[in-house]
Amino acid sequence: MNPPSLQDIEAARPRVYAHLQPTPLLRYPLLDEWLGCEAWVKHENHNPTGAFKVRGGLNLVAQLTPEERRRGVASASTGNHGQSVAFACRVHGVRCHIVVPIDSNPDKVAAMRALGATVVEYGRDFDEARERVEALAPREGWRYVHSANEPHLIAGVGTYALEIFDALPDADYVFVPIGGGSGAAGCCIAGSGRGARAKVVGVQAAGADAFARSWRGPARVQHDRVATFAEGMATRTTFDLTFAVLKTGLADVVTLDEEAIREGVRAALQRTHNLAEGAGAAPLAAARQQAAMVGGKRFVCVMTGGNLDTRTLRGIIG
Repeated sequence: MNPPSLQDIEAARPRVYAHLQPTPLLRYPLLDEWLGCEAWVKHENHNPTGAFKVRGGLNLVAQLTPEERRRGVASASTGNHGQSVAFACRVHGVRCHIVVPIDSNPDKVAAMRALGATVVEYGRDFDEARERVEALAPREGWRYVHSANEPHLIAGVGTYALEIFDALPDADYVFVPIGGGSGAAGCCIAGSGRGARAKVVGVQAAGADAFARSWRGPARVQHDRVATFAEGMATRTTFDLTFAVLKTGLADVVTLDEEAIREGVRAALQRTHNLAEGAGAAPLAAARQQAAMVGGKRFVCVMTGGNLDTRTLRGIIG
């Protein structure tokens, strides 16, 4: 399986823009003050599903074969990828099955069902849900959509990176959260293909840092469990396609404790007046840590999603 090229990302644009608008790239004086640098926020939380993943789903489902459309698709998700696939399936009239972990974000689960997906809760975390759907899909005949090992997904989400580099070609750093790694991989491919000077920095939760440990070390790491409220980064393992891109494409990986991620959520509310989920707020918190070391640079923080449920929000700001 080969990663997509810059040309694949460019080719994804009409399939994505048939249903979405480019998202804003905005600067906030209060955020600059908090970070101590010039910072821009890429608002993927403004997409119809509240997250960047919808771009990938639209690009992939648009290219299914007639036979795959007839069979329907299936995937596992903690929420945003599932919404992406469900949204695209509704647009293209394809049956959709999503397996989510037990006790998933209830708002994300409700959104998937409202989009027409059949949602089943299974397992204690994303990886157990993923293993379940991987066992079911061959038996049921569904076209399984992996959340990371799909070139069409990466090409689709890479369209937001093209929007960044089109609007801000002189950015110095782009901070992107990493769960499965599709968004960061798309940024690396788009930046490299465009010859952008920006360094792409991945962000992970310290309680779900299998990717960070794998990226830094000689061997890929897999954990038995994760411990983070940021479900968009709550993966126990790495995935072949995205890891191969990110191992060489990333400039660095920053890990954050839970309080730093919560501080990022509060900063998004107070300083940009946006609701960001844990993964979507993590780039703000990472940029705050890094700005002290690389002051005077121009940062882009990708607010990948805003689907924070009210129960978690109350715990963060209460």
